[in-house]
Amino acid sequence: MTRKKKKIYKKKGNVVKDLTKNIFRILNEDSTKVYNHKQIAAKLKISDTDGKTQIVKKLAELTANKKIKEVERGKFKINEDRKYSLGTLDITSNGNGYFITDDYENDIFIPNINLGKGLHGDVVRAYVYKRKRSNKLEADVVEVLERAKTEFVGVLQKSKNFGFVIPDSTKMYADIFIAESKMNGAEDGDKVQVKLIDWPQNSKNPFGKITTVLGKPGEHSTEMHSILLEYDLPYEFEPEIEKEAESLPLEITKEEISKRRDMRKDLTFTIDPKDAKDFDDALSFTKLKNGNYEIGIHIADVSHYLQPKTSLDDEAYKRATSVYLVDRVVPMLPEMLSNGVCSLRPNEEKLTFSAVFEINEKAQIIHEWFGRTVTYSDQRFAYEEAQSIIENCEISEEMKSYQMPLDISITDKEYTVTKEIVEATLTLDKLAKMMRDKRMKQGAISFDRVEVKFHLDEDANPMGVFFKTSKDANKLIEEFMLLANRKVAEFIGSNKGKPSGKTFIYRVHDEPDDEKLASLQNIISKFGYKINTETKESTSESLNKLLSAVSGKAESNMIETLTIRTMSKAVYTTNNIGHYGLAFDYYSHFTSPIRRYPDVMTHRLLQHYLEGGDSPKALPYEERCKHSSKREELASKAERSSIKYMQVKYMQDHKDEVFDGVITGVTEWGIYVEISSNKCEGMVRIRDIKSDYYIFDEKQYAIIGQSTKNMYQLGDAVKIKVKNTDLERKHLDFNLIEELS
Repeated sequence: MTRKKKKIYKKKGNVVKDLTKNIFRILNEDSTKVYNHKQIAAKLKISDTDGKTQIVKKLAELTANKKIKEVERGKFKINEDRKYSLGTLDITSNGNGYFITDDYENDIFIPNINLGKGLHGDVVRAYVYKRKRSNKLEADVVEVLERAKTEFVGVLQKSKNFGFVIPDSTKMYADIFIAESKMNGAEDGDKVQVKLIDWPQNSKNPFGKITTVLGKPGEHSTEMHSILLEYDLPYEFEPEIEKEAESLPLEITKEEISKRRDMRKDLTFTIDPKDAKDFDDALSFTKLKNGNYEIGIHIADVSHYLQPKTSLDDEAYKRATSVYLVDRVVPMLPEMLSNGVCSLRPNEEKLTFSAVFEINEKAQIIHEWFGRTVTYSDQRFAYEEAQSIIENCEISEEMKSYQMPLDISITDKEYTVTKEIVEATLTLDKLAKMMRDKRMKQGAISFDRVEVKFHLDEDANPMGVFFKTSKDANKLIEEFMLLANRKVAEFIGSNKGKPSGKTFIYRVHDEPDDEKLASLQNIISKFGYKINTETKESTSESLNKLLSAVSGKAESNMIETLTIRTMSKAVYTTNNIGHYGLAFDYYSHFTSPIRRYPDVMTHRLLQHYLEGGDSPKALPYEERCKHSSKREELASKAERSSIKYMQVKYMQDHKDEVFDGVITGVTEWGIYVEISSNKCEGMVRIRDIKSDYYIFDEKQYAIIGQSTKNMYQLGDAVKIKVKNTDLERKHLDFNLIEELS
């Protein structure tokens, strides 16, 4: 079995995407045929000189590496003598794997017996061959070149003189042997962190030593720390890092102010979540004499305090992102920086990096300015407070102030805000809506997903579930942050509409995968929906129509999730290909340096260019981008894992209740059901459905009763009860409440 990959071969900007992979695809189609660079260009539909030059260079590189042969001058074929390839392993939950390499178009199946001690994510050398009967490609790992990780979290099963750690991760197929001398005081049944130290040639299990005893499985602190460690995410700073942060000079000197644009007199305020502790962005608003508005997007100048080649900077880069679990934040920077000196707290002067725009009443940009500033925040708002202004106020001469309702106030008392702040909020809201409308017309995709949140007691036990939705106040902030991110990227990356060639940090998002779109179409057709994928524009337009059509319906969360899965992952890179989801040709991350290291790099590069600096080499920045993207993905997985854990914990106290749900997945072993009222998802196993013997029908996304022909299909509404809650595996089992006719 092979897994198809993308078949979109397009040139965006000056970079031909997936060139190595596409050359191998063409040469592998017929290994006896030879091609010149013009024939390859024609097959890839590349006609411009720059694209052809890249092909010539890549052919020379692959020939030098003996991956292909130049059989005669300018004519190439696959090197059939080269059966060994380098790539990475993707291990599945059943213990088999796939070999991912640029040398072949598709991922190559590896049965468990051929994994050769390779683990998930490892860089390996593999022998690729065709199975005699099926003629399909398989691979055999012959050498592990680089371990993706050497530390794992699991539960110790202890015998008299030794033990085994059973890893939590389903992708870790081997239990880890622990000698008695390597137990580190762990007891039977403890959840631990273990480090691999050896994997003897004749052993089917790796050997390890326990480095940390986390506690007993199921305990809240144990499980949260386990989640962080499983994804290699730290949960505290070393004392020397904290000490370095505390030694930073906090005073804003006159000398420093003289180097910056002084915007302390401009009306400035922050809008953030009610429970936020760090404020890394603020908006300023000034009405100009010509009727236009000067709007500043002010961002904490973290790069002023976080200097390169310091332990503090090294730690921030290593972390690369803050991590947001259900009950805690693991910050990228020590609290002294994140919640203190860098946080744009009200009634305090702060050093900032700003994007300042003159905007007219049609939300058109008349003038832009970027640079370091000093600002003073006049007011702090929660989203709920800003929303109250938007919903309850109008701009009028009579208005003097607005009294903030007590039930949404961030303080414990009512307070009033000035007419100037009300006018600024309403004007910013009006402009934000115009910018959003323009973005949507240009092909941006609107994912206004419901966010699952929990009411927690003092011990972090979930007492209730609620849904967080994005309202006008959230979208106001979002639009101005998007504006700053886009314009900063354009300012550096574009030169009169053409790429500038300057090294910069971009946030890119590729077009959707054709095959995933086809799969999505197949599923949504069961509900009477369809999408048009003929062009880039028709795809984004029809995806927006789909998301709008399903909003509020039982199947909405499932279809939104499936739609998101058709999308490529947004990543950081120095190679700009644009951002498909936002419909931007240029996009960067500039607005959150307190919690994202790429934003710190963006600030440093922007200041470097503002000072007239030459473009630095891209390779070191590209390596940092890859690291940041990887850390972001790990943080995202940890966040989802913590939500799943809390959902399971919440459902422990609701085992006797009947819930309405919708079928979100169908497999040969059961159906997945999402509870409508709280978005908790669990499995109904086929063997637990007693009314009939059910068989999986892959084409209909259904299970069908052999005798009754009763069908449970993807998207069907059902009723369930909780059968079992497993906190360690973060898994819910449901019993189906069958409707008896």
